[in-house]
Amino acid sequence: MSEARATAIVRKPPRWLPWLGSKSNPGDTVFRGASRFFALLVIVLLLAMAYEMGQASTASFKEFGWRFIISREWDPVNEQFGALPFIFGTVVSSLLALFIAVPVALGIAIYLSELAPMWLRKPVGFLVELLAAVPSVVYGLWGIFVLAPMMAQTVEPALRKTLGFLPLFSGPNQGFGMLSGGLILAIMILPTISSVSREVLQAVPMNLREGATALGATRWEVVRVGVLPYARSGLVGAIILGLGRALGETMAITMLIGNRPEISSSLFAPSYTMASVIANEFTEATADVHLAALAEIAFLLFGVTLLLNIIARLLVWQVARNEAKGAR
Repeated sequence: MSEARATAIVRKPPRWLPWLGSKSNPGDTVFRGASRFFALLVIVLLLAMAYEMGQASTASFKEFGWRFIISREWDPVNEQFGALPFIFGTVVSSLLALFIAVPVALGIAIYLSELAPMWLRKPVGFLVELLAAVPSVVYGLWGIFVLAPMMAQTVEPALRKTLGFLPLFSGPNQGFGMLSGGLILAIMILPTISSVSREVLQAVPMNLREGATALGATRWEVVRVGVLPYARSGLVGAIILGLGRALGETMAITMLIGNRPEISSSLFAPSYTMASVIANEFTEATADVHLAALAEIAFLLFGVTLLLNIIARLLVWQVARNEAKGAR
């Protein structure tokens, strides 16, 4: 090899490479810089969204202050706005959806990861995950034409007849209300919770199952004693992910919950959610205070949803880290 060629091979890298965090390969440096840029771009977009919503809601915050969160009044004509009915509707419908969906989703996840034969796991898992691909407006239309009539004619009369002494199950049978909204949300978050829970259960080390089986445990005892305690934080993360999906859902819940800004103890009564009021009134809002109130509701919903997703991801990562430590 000639001296000139050898000198070219060992030539010092350009001066700008150390500034980008590399001392040798220009291709790796460019790739690292581009990847870092795209990763930071997501954070910048989130911060920009939060900033814009905060700026848009300034007029509402100055006008109503913290009273906006605890006030029940929503009167666009007199420009009096309070978010409490929407917060109530969002929280209650989401918790009701979790109450319905979590047992079913965990049962599906346990069956597919622990009990189902191998030839059945992938097809059934695919069908469950396929529910997440259905557009929310399709769920809403199905709810209007199928779920709401069934609730009004069958489910709500039966609940009122047997449990009507409770305030939760009193009132007229309308078919459109909190119970129908919570049920449609439960169907929508079911694939999210079951898919993540299945992945979490599959990440549990096999030696825990084998050890419990060697000690004489039954299949159920292996799941209860060996698998579920290890995967507890990941399962909680899956549930919180489902809660985040329920909090942010718009179209389906808008079409079934009744859209009335009231706080009622009855699950049969109509209600409203934060996402629904934004979808229904934003295009018709003309007053600055009205637009600012809707922006403040969006800012609250954005913050709650983002916080719940961060907590859920941290819990799921905790299971993965525990699995990695166990493998060592």
